[in-house]
Amino acid sequence: MTHRKLVIIPTYNELENISDMVQSVMGLDGDFELLIIDDGSPDGTGAIVKSLQFTYPERLHLMERKGKLGLGTAYIAGFKWALKRNYEFIFEMDCDFSHDPKDLIRLFEAVKDRSFDLAIGSRYITGVNVVNWPMGRVLMSYFASVYVKFITGLPVKDATAGFKCYHRSVLEKIKLDEIKFIGYAFQIEMKFTTWKLGFKIIEVPIIFTDRTKGTSKMSQKIFKEAVLGVIWMKIKSVFSPYKLNRIG
Repeated sequence: MTHRKLVIIPTYNELENISDMVQSVMGLDGDFELLIIDDGSPDGTGAIVKSLQFTYPERLHLMERKGKLGLGTAYIAGFKWALKRNYEFIFEMDCDFSHDPKDLIRLFEAVKDRSFDLAIGSRYITGVNVVNWPMGRVLMSYFASVYVKFITGLPVKDATAGFKCYHRSVLEKIKLDEIKFIGYAFQIEMKFTTWKLGFKIIEVPIIFTDRTKGTSKMSQKIFKEAVLGVIWMKIKSVFSPYKLNRIG
């Protein structure tokens, strides 16, 4: 049985990584397709993708947006694009190789038989599996997940993870236009909403390796949004009709 699989990668100034990433995903077994959502990268990231489309005309797709509009809005646009074109499994990942493209197969294997609806590539399910991050950032990320669980009850060890595989049924049920956040809080909000809607979630252990090329997009503003956003999500959920469910 053939499953239609789409990997969504938002980009902004990923000139040094984009070609290698495209070729890595295209080289995997399983006919993964790839949607690059480029926010007007001034370094020419989008132009490289266009040139690679001649090599992968049926599997490499490009959405170009004017200006840096944020991670969350990029993924929402990508989800809508994927649903409209009837993809069954929809993935999120970064372009900087902090997520190993080979792990896309492991995420797919976790959800393909529908025992689970969302697979999360988790840095913290078997200890702390992070390479080349400063200790301060490791601690900030780890305790952010502890904080999310404490405030919301979300039983996920890596709440800010951005490496995921959704079955389309999850994204069909979520009211995508009502997702509020655009930074790392977006990743938390999507997991929290998925859980509250009753979908089954599994965490798949991965090794996260910090980028060696290009520049990180993390900022204090993004972190502040996540901290305050978690409280907003909890308050909102008290008045929502979502039901809770177990986690795998």
